[in-house]
Amino acid sequence: MERTLRNKSSYLNGQAAEHQVARHYAEQGYHLTAQRWRGAGGEIDLIFMNKSDMVFVEVKKSVSFARACRHFSSAQAARIREAALSYLASQDMSQDTNMRFDLVLLDQNADMQIIANAF
Repeated sequence: MERTLRNKSSYLNGQAAEHQVARHYAEQGYHLTAQRWRGAGGEIDLIFMNKSDMVFVEVKKSVSFARACRHFSSAQAARIREAALSYLASQDMSQDTNMRFDLVLLDQNADMQIIANAF
């Protein structure tokens, strides 16, 4: 039972972090096109579009930025890139579409650090 509560808490914390990040990007003029999109290779937390770019965002939250960053691996980056290509195909968009991959870190105070073009 304790594990179930911990898993639910982690899920809810992740959702809250993603909502915070989505609000931030929206304030910067980005349009949210998908959230927790699952495709070939894996899941993408948030997908945004602005006038010229698709932005695929991975959100990591932990007690510190450094710890949040340690939860992100090169294997996960590869899965997200593969999923992004699947997303483009599902939207009839070319692989030549301008895109970037951001890693957004949140600490225990919900402070945010955005690493644009992280991978």
